[in-house]
Amino acid sequence: MRRRFTQAGVHPFDQIEWELRDAVIGNPEKPAFRQDGVEFPKSWSQNATNIVSQKYFRGQLGSPTRESSVRQMIGRVSGTIADWGRSLSYFATPEDGDAFEAELTYVLLHQLAAFNSPVWFNVGFEESPQCSACFILSVDDSMDSILGWNTKEGRIFRGGSGSGINLSNIRGSMEPLSKGGTASGPVSFMRGADAWAGTIKSGGKTRRAAKMVVLDVDHPDILEFIQCKAKEEDKAEALAKAGFDMSIDGDGFTSIQYQNANNSVRATDEFMQAVDAGGEWQTIARNREVADVPTPSYPARQLMDEIAKAAWRCADPGIQFDTTINRWHTCPNSGRINASNPCSEYMHVDDSACNLASLNLMKFRRPDGTFDVESFEHTVDVVLLAQEIVVGPSSYPTEKIGENARRFRQLGMGYANLGAYLMAGGMPYDSDEGRVTAAAITALMTGRAYRRSAEAAAAIGPYEAYEDNREPHNEVMRMHREAAYEIDDALSHDKELLAAARRSWDEAVKLGDEHGYRNAQATVLAPTGTISFLMDCDTTGIEPDFSLVKHKELVGGGNMVIVNRTVPLALQELGYSAEQVDQIIAYTNEHNTIVGAPGLRDEHLPVFDVAVGERAISHMGHIKMMGATQPFLSGAISKTVNMPKTATVEDIAEAYIEAWRLGVKALAIYRDGSKTAQALRTDAQSDEPVVAAAELDKIVEEAVNRAIAETEVRVRAELGPKRRRMPRERQSITHKFSIGGHEGYITAGKYEDGSVGEIFLTDIGKEGSAVRGMMNSFATSVSIALQYGVPLETLVRKFAYMRFEPEGITTNPEIPFAKSMPDYFMRWLASRFLGPDLQEELGIRTDEVRQREQSANAEPAADTAGPAESTSSAAPTASAPALSAATDTPPVVPARVVASGPDIELGPVCGECGGMMQRTGACYTCSSCGNNTGCG
Repeated sequence: MRRRFTQAGVHPFDQIEWELRDAVIGNPEKPAFRQDGVEFPKSWSQNATNIVSQKYFRGQLGSPTRESSVRQMIGRVSGTIADWGRSLSYFATPEDGDAFEAELTYVLLHQLAAFNSPVWFNVGFEESPQCSACFILSVDDSMDSILGWNTKEGRIFRGGSGSGINLSNIRGSMEPLSKGGTASGPVSFMRGADAWAGTIKSGGKTRRAAKMVVLDVDHPDILEFIQCKAKEEDKAEALAKAGFDMSIDGDGFTSIQYQNANNSVRATDEFMQAVDAGGEWQTIARNREVADVPTPSYPARQLMDEIAKAAWRCADPGIQFDTTINRWHTCPNSGRINASNPCSEYMHVDDSACNLASLNLMKFRRPDGTFDVESFEHTVDVVLLAQEIVVGPSSYPTEKIGENARRFRQLGMGYANLGAYLMAGGMPYDSDEGRVTAAAITALMTGRAYRRSAEAAAAIGPYEAYEDNREPHNEVMRMHREAAYEIDDALSHDKELLAAARRSWDEAVKLGDEHGYRNAQATVLAPTGTISFLMDCDTTGIEPDFSLVKHKELVGGGNMVIVNRTVPLALQELGYSAEQVDQIIAYTNEHNTIVGAPGLRDEHLPVFDVAVGERAISHMGHIKMMGATQPFLSGAISKTVNMPKTATVEDIAEAYIEAWRLGVKALAIYRDGSKTAQALRTDAQSDEPVVAAAELDKIVEEAVNRAIAETEVRVRAELGPKRRRMPRERQSITHKFSIGGHEGYITAGKYEDGSVGEIFLTDIGKEGSAVRGMMNSFATSVSIALQYGVPLETLVRKFAYMRFEPEGITTNPEIPFAKSMPDYFMRWLASRFLGPDLQEELGIRTDEVRQREQSANAEPAADTAGPAESTSSAAPTASAPALSAATDTPPVVPARVVASGPDIELGPVCGECGGMMQRTGACYTCSSCGNNTGCG
């Protein structure tokens, strides 16, 4: 072990500046989590402080044994792994062991890389720690095996991890049983497994279990599998309309099946070629002992259309390209690859596990914009060895998984912050230059990882199954090397990076031929949900930037809106002066978009294209990026490709076909608006910035004055300057509300014509409190404005989605989440006194709005045309419960949020802190507390 970042005799902890902070998640007055006096590196953000303190500090909160410093957390992990390495004779000398521990500590301390969450949870804390986040199971065509599958899956969910399984061994529903009758079929057994997953949840918490269910395209029940979740979406809408309780614990919701899994069809090249050629596709009986069992056949294109129709309707199923996956399989002699983990990045033999780690690419960007190859290679060496050491001492949920984990030693190194790195370099994500750069980085990472694996094999031997798979494994290494030499030199911005990538593969192949490899698998691209916040990344996994404007958590609670720190780097790289950069940043901060910024040249706009919004990256831009990086990964890529609401069934089918042609291993498509649960439309960052509650009086006064001024001419023309006072006796509506636990009543008084003329707010906060006083001032201001003729719609648009505390989940199924009290009050008024057009625009789920959406979504069922609307995007977890926005207590995966100006899309409401989540790969992660719905 050589040192690059550290010096002997000097501890990495002593080389940085530390400070004490308070970690607070949620409203500081009533936080979801709080730990005061935690010690963090000064360079780490407050957001990282909050999330790390809550997620990764071990010990009971408030007890003396509770960790309170990053020193303790990192020391626990790096020290334990180094001790394991020493005890297992990984190091030639004690000095090598010390060097490894110091270098690993530096890497983690400076946020160059991070392990998956189970390592942070368990290493150095549990006696037999589970360190893997990803598992693949198996099942045979017997009742004992099927029941065993449920047991194994339940144990994995209980531990907070996810698993995937291929059910194709189970005979079809038209096949005979040995004792008479016909089989139930795999889709029937999926119902039971789904119920178990919904009951056990994940890690004993409220969020759903993470699971993947796969079925081969030649299975006799493939059509039922393709359609099963789409049919449940239709049932969910019907139940909600009939008045059933669709909350996550309600009677109606529990009858909605298949919601706890992502579904994927396993498609071979033979099937895809039949789709291309318009050929027939014959399904095959699973019980080969019984002859002449009739099984259905379909036109291959019809099956592809059915897959696309179901994905159009509910985002499931995805497709895994079986031939491509197994062509790149390093261990075919030990068994084929049949399934994946829930997020589709880990693919290897059945009954196996993978521990993940991700590198922070922005940490390797030099000031001149080039890639620091030497530091990156050294970090890969350190982290891969750490992952390799972890395999042996880890515990596993079943004996078979533990056996295979140690026999194959599968690792999953990946990276985060690719989108930020490309933007900082002035390269559009959807460009040939961007794809070449991503390909070179991915090739360097995997080549260097296998080089390190070969060095480990030279010292302590290759993985146990290597000799059985020597030729296919080494052939796959040569395929990776050949792909590295096919990267287009002319499009490379960084010749040193590309040369290093090719050199790493030359060295990996040479050393592997001599010594073999210590690991059957080395790299994947995981979603890096929670750990991306630990590393203070701007972007997750392989994703582009989500949006140019984000919320920055502040010490002591609260947040402010800031422009991503990547944007000024990109502007500097593109040659803008400091003064121009400041002007563009100020414009972006004010308008939530860079489009129209002063002095920004049109040819540079593609650099700032992001996942959602006015200039969202096209679905083919995402698929091409996957195609560019896939040849340099042992596993696959966790990524859901978004398509606009206007996308047709043919568009989705063509996306799947193009992904296959580009050599992608797996793909999930999400059409905006396809989930019943995706209902909430908001102006999350409207023209009003996020503010502190103390500023509300001033904001109310200014907003009302603006609204009055805008309508002054109309008011004088129609009503004159007189105030239209309320009648002495008037009808009213009183509504009880609850926002993040804050309760009260709003009363709306009406004129004789039924229009609203005043509002009163009662029982809000304690008598004399600031909240009560400000809300009463707000109600008075709104009432006066209404009586002087300011249109209610104008006031609603001014105040809806203004964001400050208290905010949170409500008990109103029409408005499941409120960004503030004024936001809730004004949208409630809109739900009672304004029309369905505005209600739909503002995401207010009235009965009429639901009926509109139902009829709009029903029209394409017999055709291929999709309803025309906005082109924003959101990623699903395939388990999002149907109509989850329309609940009394919104579930963990309800609605998304879209801005009416530049689209800002968020995901479900976080079940832990009430914040809004955003997509990471096929999962969701809360940017406030780090809660993750997948592999973490």
